[in-house]
Amino acid sequence: MPAPTAPGLFSRPQYWASSFGIAPELPMSRAEMDELGWEACDVILITGDAYIDHPSFGMAVIGRVLEAQGFRVGIISQPDWHSADAFQALGQPNLFFGVTAGNMDSLVNRYTSNRKVRSDDAYTAGGVGGKRPDRAVLVYAQRCREAFKGVPVIVGGIEASLRRIAQYDYWSNKVRRSVLSDSKADMLVYGNAERQIVEIAQRLGAGEELETMTDIRGTAYMRKEMPAGWVELESTSIDKPGELVEHPDPYAMEGVGCDKQTGTPGSQATGGKATVGQPPLQELGDLQKRWGDRERTFIRLPSYEQVAADPLLYGHASRVMHAETNPGNARALVQRHGERDIWLNPPPVPLTTPEMDAVFGMDYTRRPHTSYGAKQIPAYDMIKNSINIMRGCFGGCTFCSITEHEGRIIQSRSEDSIIQEIENIRDKTPGFTGVISDLGGPTANMWRLACKSREIESACRLLSCVYPKICPNLGTDHKPLIQLYRRARAVDGVKQVFIASGLRYDLAVRSPEYVKELVTHHVGGYLKIAPEHTEDGPLDRMMKPGIGSYEKFRSMFNKFSEEAGKKQYLIPYFIAAHPGTSDMDMLNLALWLKRNKFKPDQVQTFLPTPMAAATAMYHSGRDTLRKVVREARPGDEIETVRDPKKRELHKAFLRWHDKKNWPLLRAALTKMGRTELIGYGPNCLIPAGFGDAPVPSKKDDPGSGGQGRRVRGKWPTKGRSGGKGRRRK
Repeated sequence: MPAPTAPGLFSRPQYWASSFGIAPELPMSRAEMDELGWEACDVILITGDAYIDHPSFGMAVIGRVLEAQGFRVGIISQPDWHSADAFQALGQPNLFFGVTAGNMDSLVNRYTSNRKVRSDDAYTAGGVGGKRPDRAVLVYAQRCREAFKGVPVIVGGIEASLRRIAQYDYWSNKVRRSVLSDSKADMLVYGNAERQIVEIAQRLGAGEELETMTDIRGTAYMRKEMPAGWVELESTSIDKPGELVEHPDPYAMEGVGCDKQTGTPGSQATGGKATVGQPPLQELGDLQKRWGDRERTFIRLPSYEQVAADPLLYGHASRVMHAETNPGNARALVQRHGERDIWLNPPPVPLTTPEMDAVFGMDYTRRPHTSYGAKQIPAYDMIKNSINIMRGCFGGCTFCSITEHEGRIIQSRSEDSIIQEIENIRDKTPGFTGVISDLGGPTANMWRLACKSREIESACRLLSCVYPKICPNLGTDHKPLIQLYRRARAVDGVKQVFIASGLRYDLAVRSPEYVKELVTHHVGGYLKIAPEHTEDGPLDRMMKPGIGSYEKFRSMFNKFSEEAGKKQYLIPYFIAAHPGTSDMDMLNLALWLKRNKFKPDQVQTFLPTPMAAATAMYHSGRDTLRKVVREARPGDEIETVRDPKKRELHKAFLRWHDKKNWPLLRAALTKMGRTELIGYGPNCLIPAGFGDAPVPSKKDDPGSGGQGRRVRGKWPTKGRSGGKGRRRK
C-alpha cells in the first residue's frame, strides 16, 4: 500500500496579487490596508486570539502561508461579536472568511475542569478574560454571514477540528452536532490546514465554486446525496444478529499493526485491544484487495440522532473514527445530521521537511501586532523565545487532542531551519538574554522519529506506536536530536537552551546518552514529566506506560544530575478522575506521592475534550479501546468519575498535603476502611482531626515524616524527622 502523496505546498503559481509583496505585519485595519495599497483583502481571518505574528500561532501561520502564495490576507482579532459591525472592519473579502476560535478551544480556554469561569485569558492583550464568546466558531461564522451575505465561510483551528463530527460536549453534558452543521459554514478544515487552505484559495481564485471542491483531504462539508461510484461500509449499529457475512470490517484492526510483544509479522494480539499483528510486506497487496479501493470507499457512522440518544453507539462511532486517522489508509467518514450528511474526507498528507522549513521560515515579525502597544500577552511571553521543531505525536494518549488534530506521523523540521530560527530570535527579539526557553513541540524527543518502513506506516492502524510497548518498527535513535542540541547551544549569543516541552521518558531511557545530554545541559533545575498515574487501571485507559518506566528515567536523571554536579528535580504531572480510575487507585497514587515526597501544587482533573477517546469512555462508561458490544464482557465496563464530589475527592488525593483537603480525605479513608492511614505514624497519609478542623500547627503535616503524638494540645519537639518533599513550582 503506497504512502499517499500531495502536490508540493508551494508548487502552484502565485495568485496575481503577489505583486503587492510581503506585508510587514498582516493588516488589522483599513488604514493599514491603505498603506499597503490594498483596495480589498482576498482572505480575512477571524480569530479569538490576539494577533501575534509568530509561528506558534495558527492565524499567523495560515496568514503568512497564504501571503506566500500571493494572497492579500487581513486579520480581525477578537472582534466584538454582539453585532456584525466589527466583522465589516476590513471590507468584504474577495475569496472567503477563515474562522478560528484561536489556539485553544474557546470552552477549554474559558472554563476550568469543574466548569468554573476563568478570570484570565493568556491569549489576550493584558491577559483579561471574556474577549471571545463561548463556542466562538459558531458565533463568528454567524456574524461573517451577516456581515457579507454570499461570501464563503470556512471554519478551522483546534475548536473546529475536534468538533468535526457529532461530539460529546462536557460543558452542556450532551452530544452536540458537528460544528459544521451548527455554524452553517460552507466548509470545515481540520488538522494543520496549510495544504487545504492553500488549495481552496487557489481554486477559488481561479474561479471555481467552493461546492465543487469535494476532493480535498482534511476537509468536511455537507451534502444531501451520495456520489456515484462509491462503496459504502455501513457501521451504524453494533451486535448485528444473524448469519455471519464476510465483508470488510469497519474497525479493520485485524492484521494491520505490530505485534505488541515481538513485532513478528502476522501475529495477533490478545485481549480484544486494538493492538494486533502487522502483515509481511508481500501481503500488503492482498490486504488492499480485502479492504477494497479506499479512495472510493466511505464508512457510514451512526447518525447524530443515534449517537445523541445512545452512549454505546457514541463509543462505537468514536472507535471507528479513531481507526480512520492514518493518512495512508483512512477512508472517508459520513454521518447523517437531520436531512443532510457530514462528509469527512481522509486526513491531509503530512508536510515534508522542506515544506515544514518553508512554513516556519516565513518572514514573521515574531511579535504581537503593534496596535497592542506595551500590553503584555501572557501566551506570547511564554513562547517568544521557544522553537517548535516538529508536529504530531504517536503516543496516542487517550485524553490528549494532539493526535486528533495533528496526527500520529511526526513532521520534523531540518536542523538548519531550527538553527536559523535561533539566530532570528537572537537578532529580532527585543530584550533577548541568550536563553532559548524551549526546543520542542508536542513531545520534545520525537523529532525525526518515524516508522522504519513507509509501507508499514501507511498500512498501520494502531492508535499508538509506544503502547503497550514500543513498536519494533519504530525508529528510536536519539543521536540526531543530541546533535541538534549541541549545535543549538553553540550558536553565537546563546547562553542556554532549555527543554520545556513534555518528554516521552519510555523512549528517552532507550538512549542513556540522550538523557545524559539533556540532564547535563538542558534542564534549568526542574524538568516537567508526565507519568499521569501509578496504577495500571487508569494507565491502561490512558495508553500510558507503567510507572516502572518513570522510575527508570528518574534513576537515570538523578545519576546524571549528580555526575554533572547539579541539584535538579523532576516535576511529575498526574491526572485525577480519569476514566478507569477508582478511589483506591487515587489512594495508592497519594501514598506513592507521599513516599516520594512529592507535594503537587498545581494538579489536573480530567477534562473530557471533544472527540478524545477518553471522552468516549467517560460518556459511554465502556473501554472503547476494545470493540463496543451491547452485552458487556468482563473488563468492558469502566468506572467513570462524573459526580462533582467524587471529582473533588480524586483531586484531593493528589493534594494530600493540603490541610483544606484533610476533612474530605478523613471521611473517604474512613468509608474505605483505611483508618490506619489517619494519624501521626510514618505510614499515615493525613493526621487525625479534632472535629472538622485541621490541626493548626505546621508540624501536623504528615509529609514531614512526623512520628510523634499530640500531647496536651502541643506537638512533641523530639523524635520528628525534618524531611519535607519539594513542592512543584
